[in-house]
Amino acid sequence: MVGGTAALTALVAGCSGAAESRSATDRSSGQVSHWVDTATVESVAETLQVRIPATATQAKAAHLAGLQDDGLIMAFVLPTAEVDAFVAQLNLEEPLSLREQALARNTTPSTPFSHLGLPEPDLSAKVREGQVCAPCEDNLDWLKIAVTQVDARTSRVYLSGAD
Repeated sequence: MVGGTAALTALVAGCSGAAESRSATDRSSGQVSHWVDTATVESVAETLQVRIPATATQAKAAHLAGLQDDGLIMAFVLPTAEVDAFVAQLNLEEPLSLREQALARNTTPSTPFSHLGLPEPDLSAKVREGQVCAPCEDNLDWLKIAVTQVDARTSRVYLSGAD
């Protein structure tokens, strides 16, 4: 019986290695989550209950399906002059705070923006960030926002949530 268990464990370990390229594994529980290939900016915005401004550019989004909660991320670039109006329509629990320093490099979010080819807002300095809601309406558990400056005229808005 021990040999059969060892063979099954080896088989499962071999299969999970192949899936790592498109999946993320929760190391503590051994459960596998996966990126939803059919996720669009529109579908993620709807789930996050966010209306993307018409002037937004470079919009990207992803949906990480998990066994208990799903991770949702979305980012887009806005003219800096329009960021405050976008933030105001979110009805944040508290005003955005300014984080001057980047967080520790070993801080890895469960739904990383690097999946979208973007820098992690946690690893940036001078980030305006805050909690939009927790709990939120419908099935949305929580929603957070971070805003970084891209250049002298534009800022990137990062939204992350759990459903």
